[in-house]
Amino acid sequence: MISVRNHRPLLSGNKWLLILVVALAAACSPKTRPVSKGTTKPTDKTTGTTDKSVKDKKDEKNNKKVSDKKVSNIALILPFGLDHLNPGANYSAAGLKKASIALDYYRGFKLALDSLTGEGANYRVQLFDSKDEPSQSHSLALNPQIKNSDLIVGPVFPDGMKAFTTVPGNNKKLILSPLSPSAPTTYNAENLITVIPPLEYHALRAAEFAVDKSKTKKIFVLTSGFSAELPYIRYFKKAVDSLSKKKIKVVQLTVTRGNLKPIVAQMTKFDRNVMVIPSTNQSFLKITLYSLDTLAKRYPMTLIGHPNWEKFSFLKSDQMQRLNAYITSADRVNYRSQATITFMRNYRRAYRAEPSEYAIKAFDEGMYFGQLLADDNDKLKSLDDNEFRGLHNSFDFIYKKDQGWVNKHVNLLRYENFELKQVE
Repeated sequence: MISVRNHRPLLSGNKWLLILVVALAAACSPKTRPVSKGTTKPTDKTTGTTDKSVKDKKDEKNNKKVSDKKVSNIALILPFGLDHLNPGANYSAAGLKKASIALDYYRGFKLALDSLTGEGANYRVQLFDSKDEPSQSHSLALNPQIKNSDLIVGPVFPDGMKAFTTVPGNNKKLILSPLSPSAPTTYNAENLITVIPPLEYHALRAAEFAVDKSKTKKIFVLTSGFSAELPYIRYFKKAVDSLSKKKIKVVQLTVTRGNLKPIVAQMTKFDRNVMVIPSTNQSFLKITLYSLDTLAKRYPMTLIGHPNWEKFSFLKSDQMQRLNAYITSADRVNYRSQATITFMRNYRRAYRAEPSEYAIKAFDEGMYFGQLLADDNDKLKSLDDNEFRGLHNSFDFIYKKDQGWVNKHVNLLRYENFELKQVE
């Protein structure tokens, strides 16, 4: 059974919110604990007795087995903001977006548990509204129903997670950060699970590839000079030094108006020149990529970009291919795979809606952690022994002191035939 907490009265006249509340009210799904109903034979007119059929006895036996199974308790803490449904209250655009994320995540996670339930697992899921308010997250951290769960999922956003994890004594159960790639050092919680790889692991994957491709013992990092790029550069340099044992030099250049002349003398015409650009600034990228494209006519290039480039429509595919460009990604969904097609069909059938990226991530997380709970709670103590290939990414966890479990699996994508393709 799935119970809903912090439910408030519905504000009439809003169809979207009506759908939200109906979806939550429908949470107590019989699928989470299937019970078969037996049938009886008609009364024997001669004896006046009613005998159970063989099938009925078999159903009773199966029902007993299901009821005897252990129940895995899961607490979901999501930012529905249901207090905005009160008379006279309204959702802001930002609040409505967060509520939409919460609903999509809940649907995907529940669909995964329903799938596992069909295979004999048994769950009790309690749903709590964090309202995306740190004070509410702090209060929920004191809730005994949450503290006694086998797995706590959420809060979703960093401020709420920080308020939740800093409550004294709240370090006995594993807490899953479901959607945020924030560095786990932000929370300093050894019972945290960071499932979306933080930027550090994107930089590490880029460094692994760059070291492998670098033949001239130099890697060029082109930066716009904005401080937002510094963490990526720091992680990247550290990884290159470690992987190459400091035999490869990282040459950093702050590029102004596309001027690459300061590094031309250090480039080679005989092997690929590895360029790394950690910027996400559109105007900077347009000018710098144009300059690189001009140099590529004389100097072979391999370009490695920021993971957010995957979302940028202004990047030109033909230019990226000429630059032999790669990016890292932890969100690559193969919509042609049979597993994804099956998920999409089941999601549409269940909710009459298209699944978002949050629903897909929730489904993967529900399948992975739900299966571990169904098998044995102790498996949550050794996530590094249980790898998983999901629809959006794979899970390959590493345990780090004071940071908890971190998924370090990051894909490498290449611009090829005018689209991004995963590098095996």
